Amino acid sequence: MKNTIENGHVYSSLRVEMEQGEQFRAESGAMLSMSPTIELEATSAGKGLFGTIKAAVGGESFFASIFTAVGGPGELILAPSSPGDIVAFDLQNETLYAQAGSYLAGDVSISVGTKGSLKALVAGEGLFLATMSGTGKVFLNSFGAIYSRDLGMGERYIVDTGHVVAFQHTMAYTVKKAASGIFSSLASGEGLVCEFVGPGRVYMQTRNVGAFAKLLVPFMPHSS
Repeated sequence: MKNTIENGHVYSSLRVEMEQGEQFRAESGAMLSMSPTIELEATSAGKGLFGTIKAAVGGESFFASIFTAVGGPGELILAPSSPGDIVAFDLQNETLYAQAGSYLAGDVSISVGTKGSLKALVAGEGLFLATMSGTGKVFLNSFGAIYSRDLGMGERYIVDTGHVVAFQHTMAYTVKKAASGIFSSLASGEGLVCEFVGPGRVYMQTRNVGAFAKLLVPFMPHSS
């Protein structure tokens, strides 16, 4: 199977060239086009009803798409719903944590789940994160371009929660207010941030979906 990221960095798409019998998993609705030799089957996003609901709460779809090359080799073109970048990860019996909703596609051998709880989120102690575990290829999408930073052992780095895309499982993290005091938090325009502690690599996006949504509010129709 050959994977190629194309049309980046704003309107990126993923080309998957599949051989007979090969399978590939993608987020529901991500398919742009495919060869007639490829068959699509919908499946639940998580293991069992509880796993599916947990995946949906964590920002993933209720269903996932499984593509299988049944009639010979063919190509599959995928793309995220928002404008942005696509980044590839080659997992080797490890776990990758990602912003909820950023999973685009990956090998069917990769286990996709969710980490986090409402209690921790309300208390400001955690985030809902998508988890990808196992060995194989994983592709994540962002809102805006993706950039990364490598942290050494014990090195700290702070990222606005709305700009986090993914980070390696070797890193510790805590969620806290960007500024001390209510006035400073409101005046700065910043909310919660994630403080990472190395070693590992953190991936970030140059745009924030929440901030973009607020920008559009004045232009939305309002009932009189």
